[in-house]
Amino acid sequence: MRFFGMTGALNPKVLRVDTTIAARVCFRQMTHDPGTPVAGERLASLDSAPTRLRRAGHEILLGTAGWTDKTLTAKGVFYPRGSGSPEGRLRYYASRFPLVEVDMSYYAIPDPDMASSWADRTPADFTFNVKAHALMTGHGTDARRLPPLIRDALPAHLANRPHLVPADMSYELREAVWRLFAAAMQPLRDAGKLGAILLQYPPTLQPSDRTPAILRRARERLADLPVAVEFRHPSWLAPRMRERVWSLLRDLDMTYVVVDEPQGTRSSVPIVPAVTTPALAVVRMHGRVSELWGAKGASVLEKYRYLYDEGELTEWIPTILELAENAERVHVVFNNCYANYGVTNALEMGALLRDQSA
Repeated sequence: MRFFGMTGALNPKVLRVDTTIAARVCFRQMTHDPGTPVAGERLASLDSAPTRLRRAGHEILLGTAGWTDKTLTAKGVFYPRGSGSPEGRLRYYASRFPLVEVDMSYYAIPDPDMASSWADRTPADFTFNVKAHALMTGHGTDARRLPPLIRDALPAHLANRPHLVPADMSYELREAVWRLFAAAMQPLRDAGKLGAILLQYPPTLQPSDRTPAILRRARERLADLPVAVEFRHPSWLAPRMRERVWSLLRDLDMTYVVVDEPQGTRSSVPIVPAVTTPALAVVRMHGRVSELWGAKGASVLEKYRYLYDEGELTEWIPTILELAENAERVHVVFNNCYANYGVTNALEMGALLRDQSA
């Protein structure tokens, strides 16, 4: 941080800003990043908390963004002894939650056999939301993690590139990414376990004359697979724009994703609930680490390392219940995916929803 002006004297204005940020970070760490033992104590008291609730014939499902993060699988954090294998972890997770968001698919396209194993290891009424591969939403990816069918067709100078973007690839290879991803979803769909494919667009994608075509093309590529869309730039939800955006999503049968994320930053998307598909509404809870939201170089671990308190969860109860009145299912996904923070908050939300509905 810069504390001095050009004369070498202390700059009170800059110092005041920096100390304010430092105080905010300190408060967040004490209150919302207390460590896994504190979250574990809260988690231990939630054995009876529901994660599947019904309201007026509609369902609310609670879960987290992933079940394999290293901070979650660490000894004593969430998984009991005897569940250390990939199969054991998924089976245990599915015994506690009815919903999970697959995050690894953003980094590597799964194959149908992998998706089939997920279906086999979970109860009949379990649901997977699957995050679209990075290349499908305009992000960069590590070429070394692409399926051989695609990587072998790349020019030699691109095959080992750690940050390959769609513009680097031919039209045919970009289409192959979508085809392989859609094929991998088929076992989940056949099992009745595919909730939605999540298209999380980057902040660089903003409304323009070309963006409706981007969404329409995504719908064409994914045919009749269920799709949910999350925007990462606030212009999509500006008052003059939001109704047009929701109308387009309704026309394309795409679920609008409602987000909880830090507010007050340049990239903050406002919290504006809406239902665009009658079958599904999705809420994703990202935590509120405002000083790192949108910051370049901040790791995923740093940006989402946040434990909600009871008051913050309670704020969401009216919105979730309202969504449940207008959609057959509501998925509430906790993406504050550090250690046991997400699982703790998901169970706490279940307890609050149960108490509200009692």
